[in-house]
Amino acid sequence: MGKTIMYIAMSLNGKIARNNGDVDWLESIPNPTKNDYGYHLFYNEMDFTSQGYKTYEQVANWGIEFPYPDTENYVFTTKQNLKNTKDVNFIIKEHLQLVKDLKAKGNTWIIGGGMINTMLLNSGLLDELRIFVMPAVLPDGKELFGGTPLESTLKLTETITHPNGVLELRYTYYFSSSFFLDSRNLRIL
Repeated sequence: MGKTIMYIAMSLNGKIARNNGDVDWLESIPNPTKNDYGYHLFYNEMDFTSQGYKTYEQVANWGIEFPYPDTENYVFTTKQNLKNTKDVNFIIKEHLQLVKDLKAKGNTWIIGGGMINTMLLNSGLLDELRIFVMPAVLPDGKELFGGTPLESTLKLTETITHPNGVLELRYTYYFSSSFFLDSRNLRIL
């Protein structure tokens, strides 16, 4: 059985991107030692990625080759008539079932964004959260958890302080409820 793992950076005040989805602010964080925060090791352990359509669009607009060529990649969307590409499979329904199916096959990186993070938190499908708190404050932006997350209890399993002030927090998630989630509206049914 694999794991679903959120691996994500956020500002000190809980923003994962600017309101327009841009993450350019991450480049302003000093990183003189070129620390990758364990990214390559982490990515090499992943079999799949899952992300929301807005996050996918943001990555696609970076003007680089698709950055996750060694995994099967899924984009959750409600948009109709999108055609799968060589890089991604667009999933318009049964989002939670797909995550369960992927978990049975291997490890999945939950890239984001906030609505996907909330959907998976609320459904109890996140096994681990690796959150990198960056030493920056953004005046506005997209929250780590969009919509309405359920009140949740997390267990801190590891804390790593990087030399440039980045704080890496690793949590596991306790979920004991039988709530089910409408993945389009993020409402408890």
